[in-house]
Amino acid sequence: MLNESLSKIFEINLNKLAEEISLYRDEDNLWVIRNQISNSSGNLCLHLLGNLNHFIGDALGHSGYVRHREDEFNLKNIPRQDLLLNIDNCKLVVLNTLKTLTQADLDHDFPLEKHGEIVSTEYMLLHLLGHLTYHIGQINYHRRLTE
Repeated sequence: MLNESLSKIFEINLNKLAEEISLYRDEDNLWVIRNQISNSSGNLCLHLLGNLNHFIGDALGHSGYVRHREDEFNLKNIPRQDLLLNIDNCKLVVLNTLKTLTQADLDHDFPLEKHGEIVSTEYMLLHLLGHLTYHIGQINYHRRLTE
C-alpha cells in the first residue's frame, strides 16, 4: 500500500534531516547566512517541521498544531538539541498519521487547497515528500559550504 511506502520514505528522510543537523561541527553554523544563501539550515529545519506538522499532523491527523510560518524563517539560535527533539516529535506525528490512512483516504481531496488548487491527498503527500527532500539537500549543501 502506498501509505506504507510513504511512511518508510518519510521516516528515512526525517532521520536524514536529524543526521544533517547533527553533523554540524559548530552549532552556530546552523544559523549562518552568507552571500546568495537566503535561509540558514536552522530556519530550513524549522520550516520543514512547520510544514509537516501543519499539512500532515493537523490537516490529516487533527493534531491541533497551529503554524506560525513567519517564525520558521525569523527565529534564530534555537539549540540543536531542541531542533533534534522537534524532528523526533514531528516524525512520530507524521508516521502515526500516515499509518491511519487508507487507500480511499489517499484518493480523496486533500482538506486544504494547494496554491488555490484542490489536489488528492496522495498528490499532496508526494509533494510534501519532494519538498522535504529538496530542503534536506539544501541543508546538506549549506553545511558543506559553511564548514
